[in-house]
Parts: sequence; structure tokens; C-alpha cells
Amino acid sequence: MTTLAPFGARLRQALDTRGQLCVGIDPHASLLTAWGLNDDVAGLETFSRTVVEALADRVAVLKPQAAFFERFGSRGIAVLERSVAEARAAGALVLMDAKRGDIGSTMAAYAETFLAEGSPLFSDALTVSPYLGFGSLQPALDLARAQGCGIFALALTSNPEGHEVQRAVGADGQSVAQAVLRRLAAENAGAEPLGSFGAVVGATLAEAGVDLAINGPLLAPGVGAQGATAKDLPRVFGASVRNVVPSVSRDVLKHGPSVAALREAAQVFIDDVSAVTNA
Repeated sequence: MTTLAPFGARLRQALDTRGQLCVGIDPHASLLTAWGLNDDVAGLETFSRTVVEALADRVAVLKPQAAFFERFGSRGIAVLERSVAEARAAGALVLMDAKRGDIGSTMAAYAETFLAEGSPLFSDALTVSPYLGFGSLQPALDLARAQGCGIFALALTSNPEGHEVQRAVGADGQSVAQAVLRRLAAENAGAEPLGSFGAVVGATLAEAGVDLAINGPLLAPGVGAQGATAKDLPRVFGASVRNVVPSVSRDVLKHGPSVAALREAAQVFIDDVSAVTNA
């Protein structure tokens, strides 16, 4: 049995005490170069550890993008393992952005990689893709619930290409995105103060056009470099805005390698979001 409280409860406390912000750890080549680092494992480690040092003791969520570590092979994965452990030790919730999605034993193996306590990559939550059918996520949902972890399923993403699938309408007249949200709401039924099963809904949407009242968190990419601002959140998320976790990467990370500048940039976003969600 896990000793962790449910992810939704831990996230609610983090958002209420640290502010509503998720910062991505996205060490792509251009950012490494901008920081004066080489695009190699040494540069990757310096980048990642600097972000953790600057932000893990003050932001609610850190979100490593697994692909930027995986591209360096086993040595990159080792850096990711250390970054996850150090971020969690400093108090941040770690959301692994891996967008895994498969069926049966393969989905179970993905879940065990990121959601099984004792795994080297054990994280507080994981992004998943429901587009092999929401039921294909069951091994991850079951393990997350047992381990006190969370799941964020792609619903309405910030990239325009996603709409051809996510806005498609099924035989029941519901969009694919709404069907995903409905299933997440069922998983979160009765949870207090917040369910552990969230959705990814882009902050760049002109309008959501779906029911976002899932009693769970809403990860909102697109704030910052992709064009959305804190002021867009009430329009997109409406009454669910207090459960939104805006995700910012480049517009914070570009201020490195200065630890002080990274902290200042993150605080600006925290304050901007607080101004609209607590109005």
C-alpha cells in the first residue's frame, strides 16, 4: 500500500499554497544553446538541475518532457531519474510528460515505469493518450489510484492538428473530447477536495465548447510562447478555472541559466494567474 495521499488532494494543497503553475522542463537543443550549454548529456544535466534548483521548492508542479531526455539514450534517462527524485524531494509535484498510450500489458508496463513506487522514474502523475479508446487506459488508472498518483489524459490539446480527432463527433452526438472528459468525471466521482484524474485542455482555444466540470485538474498548455495569457483562462475554463494548472515552458526557461531570473519569471506567471483565478 502506498503512503501517499491521493494525487488530487496533494495537488489541491500545492495549488493553494504555491500558486497555480506548472513549469515544463524542456531541454531542447535551442534552449541548451541559449543557456551557453552544449547539446550533450553534460548540458542536459546542467540545464535540468538548474531548473530543479530554481523552482522545485516554490512551484506547484514541474513537468519534465521525457522525449528531450530520451534522445540521449540511457545517460539521458539517468539524468531524468535524478531530476525527478530531486524535484520531488524539494517539494514539487512531478508530472511526467510522456503521453503514453497502448493496450493491455504494454499499457500496464508504461504505468509501472512512471507510477509504481520504487521505480527509478516514479512520478506524481503521468500524461497519457486515450486515443486507443479510453478503456485502454485502465491499467494506468488502476495503478495511479492504488499508488496515490494522477493521470492527465489528452482531451482538447493546444495544437491545431488535434481538432480533427478531438472535435470529431461520435454516433451519440458527443465529440471525442467530451467523451474523454465524461469518463474522467466518472473516475473522479465523489473525490474530495479534487479528483486525481485530469484532462489536458489547451489555453489557446477560442472556446472549450465542452463540459469541463470533471472534478479533477485541467492541465492547460499554451500559456506564454504559444500565445495564451493568464487573462484567457476564465474565458476558456469558466467555473472550473480554480482547477486549472497553466503550463509554461519557454517563457520561464528562456530566463536561465540565472536561478534568480528563473524564479522571478515563474513568480510573474503565478501572480498573473492568481489575479484572474481569485478575482
